[in-house]
Formats: sequence, structure tokens, C-alpha cells
Amino acid sequence: MCGIFGYVGKKNTAAEIVLEGLKLLEYRGYDSWGVTVKSGKKLVVDKHVGKIGDAKVKLPKSTIGIGHTRWATHGGVTVANAHPHLDCTKTVAVIHNGIIENFEELKTDLIKKGHKFLSETDTEVVPHLIEQYLKKAGFASAVRDAFNQLKGLNAIVVAYAPSQEIVAAKTGSPLVVGIGKNEFFVASDAAGILKHTRNMLFLGDNEMVILGPSADGLQLLSLPSGKKKKPVFETIDWKIEDVDKGKFDYFMLKEIYEQPKVIRNIAQTYTDQITSLAKAIEQANGTFFIGAGTAFHACLAGTYLFSTIAHTHVNTAVASEFNYLEDFLTNKSLIIALSQSGETIDVIEPLHRAKQKGSKVVAVTNVLGSSIYRLSDHKLLLGAGPEKAVASTKAYIAKLSVMILLAYSLANKFDHGKKLLLAAADEVGRLLQEANLKGIKKLALQLRSVEHIYTIGRGLSFATALESSLKIKEVSYIHTEGLAGGELKHGTIA
Repeated sequence: MCGIFGYVGKKNTAAEIVLEGLKLLEYRGYDSWGVTVKSGKKLVVDKHVGKIGDAKVKLPKSTIGIGHTRWATHGGVTVANAHPHLDCTKTVAVIHNGIIENFEELKTDLIKKGHKFLSETDTEVVPHLIEQYLKKAGFASAVRDAFNQLKGLNAIVVAYAPSQEIVAAKTGSPLVVGIGKNEFFVASDAAGILKHTRNMLFLGDNEMVILGPSADGLQLLSLPSGKKKKPVFETIDWKIEDVDKGKFDYFMLKEIYEQPKVIRNIAQTYTDQITSLAKAIEQANGTFFIGAGTAFHACLAGTYLFSTIAHTHVNTAVASEFNYLEDFLTNKSLIIALSQSGETIDVIEPLHRAKQKGSKVVAVTNVLGSSIYRLSDHKLLLGAGPEKAVASTKAYIAKLSVMILLAYSLANKFDHGKKLLLAAADEVGRLLQEANLKGIKKLALQLRSVEHIYTIGRGLSFATALESSLKIKEVSYIHTEGLAGGELKHGTIA
């Protein structure tokens, strides 16, 4: 996961705009970062190791710029490995999110053709591939031809010194384009461009976009063919303050404190959406919950809720394992996919196969226009607002809130479910009062120096045990295991 940001327009402060966008996206990668702008007929690069923090760039005035914040996969954390990466002529710059599975064979072939590589990354093959194709094609065509050579799930943004445009393409990894007045922004997350515009184009898999500074400077193409497509724009309702830390020191704290508001919103405004989804479940012959990580734990909680409240059977699976259970699927099956980002590839892949079998897909996600959102037959947005912390908090609570309302709706007790959620919102607010935080902090001090932690629960609390274990691992890096209470004696004590 890396942060991508690009700008093309009339403003000559591209470097500052890109850097500001990267600071909003730093949670996607924080080991190194870099910015490239076009200056005349050349590209100027500024790359650094470490977090962005309050950094500033010393780059020329420009109307075109791209930048990247990295979470290393191929190659160590060095300036040479930081993005953007250039070709031999220093006129092509590329930023990238994903993994190029065939980069070694591409690199070997390019070296034979005389290309010189300066990094250990898989990304660097892309600018050299584009350089090669530029010998016989224009900028956009060269990017298309190069991207078609890549195997794996990737998103790229490309700047070319002789051009007044930037080109972006994706399959798997997320990309969103923000549309301003005679200017365009491209980022790996809508939160990065919310300050500039709420009018957005979410790129689908195997799509490429050409962005220029004119009013009609957006062209959407299908890959691999390059055939033009009509773009479909979305307007997101997030507010600018949603992507700032505000009075909090950390995004995770901010998002924890937003939980009561998220719960109340679902309780008070989701009647029609929940009722519609409940009908789809009643009409299905076999319902499956799938998710990954935190989302799977919400799915597991949903299984218990449906059993105890609605007396309804649902099947729950880890999304990455669902491929091995898909023989059960028919055109009457219903797959309910939970995902905060809507871009989790372990969820997306089985959904494609389910669709091939004629099964209906429901997206329960937090991101409008995301891959899972577009792939689904029924859509339910969590409405939790941007979630930047790696450890999901308010989106998890939103998923649980949806599951509770769904279970009570199926039991024809929707109003009771709503009443419980509103009470839960008040209770979360009480737990976050300073008097109660003292006890939480005291417990944390006792646990911070231990080597192993085991969290246990029974029934509905089993999902909570698994989720709390995941949270401790993600945030503190202490080894933690979540267990069903009765399983503690089976090996763990030994």
C-alpha cells in the first residue's frame, strides 16, 4: 500500500499541491517519499527517506506534478528506491502502487536493450518500458502499451516532460480522479483530494485516464484496447474536517471518538437500506458473509447475531478462503461482502467468481465508487467518513451496527434494534469520558511490557476476542492471540 498523488492544471504551485496531498496520504506509506514536477522540457525530482512530517520541497514553479509516499516491497528504504522513478532520458517519471509480478523478466529484457537501472524496485521497469514504446508511439499510447505488459495488481501515474498531460492507469490498486475547474487531481484515496473537490471519477480495473489542463481535458480509456469510455462522476459527501486530526494527536484517537456519531447515524437514517437488504436475504437461497481481517470479525459477529436474534442461518468465511467454498454457489446465492476500503483484493477476487456463477453480491463498504461498491448488485455505504488509522475502529463499529439492525429487521423488530443502537452510542460516549479512560490507561500500563497476550470470549464475544487481539497486534506489536473460551485448554496453556 502506497500513497499516490498527481496534479495538472492552471496553478503553477504543483509541487506544493502534491506535497500537501502526500501529507494527507502518508498513512498509506511512510518510509520514504518524493515529488516530481515538469520544468520546461525536463523533470525535476526531490526524494527523501523517512516520514514527510512538516517537510517542504524546493522545486521550480510548475503546472504539472506527481508524488508518492512509499511502503517498501521491492528494495530497501533508500533514496534511490523512493518514487518517482525515471527512465534513461530523465523525461518520463512514474509513481506506482502494487506489485509487478513479472518485473524481473521485463527488467532483463530492458537491460539487454541498453537500459540502465538505478534502484532495486519493481517500479523502475515502467518508465523504461514507456521510454521504449515512445520510440514508436505517442505519450498516452506508450503508457497504455507499457501498462498492458505488467502482470499483477497495479496502479501508476506518469508524467512526461514534453507533454502537458499526466496519464494514470490501474487494475486492482485504487485510483481516484478529482475534477476541478480547468484542473485535475489523481490520488490513491479520495481523502487526499477532498480539500480541492468533491467531484470525482473512481477508475475501474483495466481503465486509463489522460488528464490535461483544459476544461475538457479528461479522456477515459478501456485497457488493453485503448477504446474511449464515457466517464461516470460521483460526488462524495465527506467534509474537509473529516480528513484532519482536529484537536487529537492521532487519527486513531479521532476515529475512536467519532464512534457514537457513526452509530447514531446508522440507527437514525438507515431504515430503508436495512429493510431492502433484509428482503434480499429472505429471498436468497444461501447467504454468505465474507471479509478480511477486521471485516471478517464483523462477519463472524453477524453469524452469531443472525442466529440468536433472527434465527437465520448464514455462512461466514475468510474472503481469501472463499475460493475453496464457491462450489456451493448458485444463481440464488447472496454474497454480502464487508470492506472498509472497498478495495481489498482478497474480497474482490471471490466476488468476480461469484458473479460468474450468477450469484448476487451486496457491498457493505465505507467508500463510494470503490471496486467492491461498483461490483455489487446492492450497495450499503457505512457512512463512517474517512478512516486513516491502520487499525479500523469506527468502520468496524459501523459494520456491527449494520449487522445488528439487519438481524432485528429479519426478526421484525427493527425499532427495538434501533433503540439498542442509540443506547450503545450513549454507552460508547460514557466509556470515552475521562473518568473511565483512567482505568483503561492503568490497564494499558500493566500490559505494555508483557510478551504475550491472550484474549478470550464465548458466543458473540468470540468475535470481539479476535478483533481485540488484532488491534493489539496492529497497534502495539505485542504477540496476541484471540481464542474461543473453551479452546484455551487445547494447546494454548501448554
